[in-house]
Amino acid sequence: MPEFSPIAVIVALVYVASLVCIYRILMTYRTAQGALAWVFALLALPWVTLPLFLLIGRSRFGGYIKARRIGDETLTNLLNRFEQQETSLRSPAHEHFSDELQVLSKLARQPFTEGNHSTLLRDGEATFDALFDCMENAQHYILLEFYIVRSDRVGQRIKSILERKLAEGVEVWFLHDNIGSFGLPRKYIRELTQAGAHTAAFGDGNVRRWRFQMNFRNHRKILVCDGQVGFVGGINLADEYLGSAMDQEPWRDTHCRIEGPAVTGLQLAWLEDWNWASDTFPELNWAPRFKTPGDERILILPTGPADSWESCTLFFLNCINNARERVWIASPYFVPDVQVMNALQLAALRGIDVRILIPEKSDSRIIGLAAYSYLVQACQAGIQIYRYQPGFMHQKVILVDDRYTAVGTANLDNRSMRLNFEITAINTSGTFVEEVDAMLTEDFEQSHLMDERDYRDRSLAFRITCRAIRLAAPLL
Repeated sequence: MPEFSPIAVIVALVYVASLVCIYRILMTYRTAQGALAWVFALLALPWVTLPLFLLIGRSRFGGYIKARRIGDETLTNLLNRFEQQETSLRSPAHEHFSDELQVLSKLARQPFTEGNHSTLLRDGEATFDALFDCMENAQHYILLEFYIVRSDRVGQRIKSILERKLAEGVEVWFLHDNIGSFGLPRKYIRELTQAGAHTAAFGDGNVRRWRFQMNFRNHRKILVCDGQVGFVGGINLADEYLGSAMDQEPWRDTHCRIEGPAVTGLQLAWLEDWNWASDTFPELNWAPRFKTPGDERILILPTGPADSWESCTLFFLNCINNARERVWIASPYFVPDVQVMNALQLAALRGIDVRILIPEKSDSRIIGLAAYSYLVQACQAGIQIYRYQPGFMHQKVILVDDRYTAVGTANLDNRSMRLNFEITAINTSGTFVEEVDAMLTEDFEQSHLMDERDYRDRSLAFRITCRAIRLAAPLL
């Protein structure tokens, strides 16, 4: 038998592995451009591309999908009970756009719920005051899920409250993203665990589910207390949300507090993530108190790379395509793909008031530059892009006409559309819409309306850099 050198064997294995990856790409790709780029790179430079693909190349979170199927019977039963308890949006006053909202309900795999009350929280101070108060008043359990948790003043305050509540007999489940919370000391989690908290990390840092994949992140920010009160929005557990970011500029973000049956939707999303990270189904309250101070209709929309569709992309497209008077979007990152950009242009050409609010000063210089490359085509179609001036704007809010608004965690970029687990609360209440309208109007007044000259009058080197960075949009 012929003898093969170790080097020949290694070369053969690399090319075989590359072919396996190419097969996977061809069978699962979501965008032709990205698939072609990976295929050509794997064929031309397999030594470099293969490890990169294993780390950041996949667009479907297979491990989560498998875990979802294993636990699907339990989750399906809970969802069915939830839908039987609640009625979808059917009142005559809303019939003219019920189809639009039913699409969102199908994407969420949840119903709109009635009888909710929500509070708009416009900054970190208001949000943390409400979070702390809610946890202090919890009587049975506290569920937390955050992308970023730091061991700073806010993080230590959270930990102190949780340890005190644990001593009182309140159960605590604490879930964090292992990439977003990379700097969180092990001591922080160890002390919470020793105090009696159930803790878990979401992602492939979980050795039990290791997939050599760093691309998928749980970007959700959720707090639920006793199944009665919940929070969702853009604010993480970190000091910068209390008033300073980067070079001591103010940090502008939005969160919301929800009381009522919609909290069940937040709890279901949390439960699915917790099951992925820990393989357990804790006993929770699935019969929330229905008598609340308000009558708001709310849908909780979880999205992510384990969904059958690109649910986050479809959410944005549904909002943009069905707008009749205006669509205002606030996002710290503006790197839309072709279909979203086309939808925004078509909306503006229909005469819709299309406004995009992004920060002047970003925590990502690269993404901030990429946004400039969209200016010309945006302005020519009539899309208005505003840059928020007072500091770093991190909120994720969308307002459609005077009909509904959404507050959540999803950005207008590829990562939120295809790679991150996100969550959004959609609210049809006229009062809540008016509050968001007033908030965004104030934000626009503190912003600079850009035009083509902000891009065209810059140096050639600047424009080339912006366009080059935009090519990497799928990776940003």
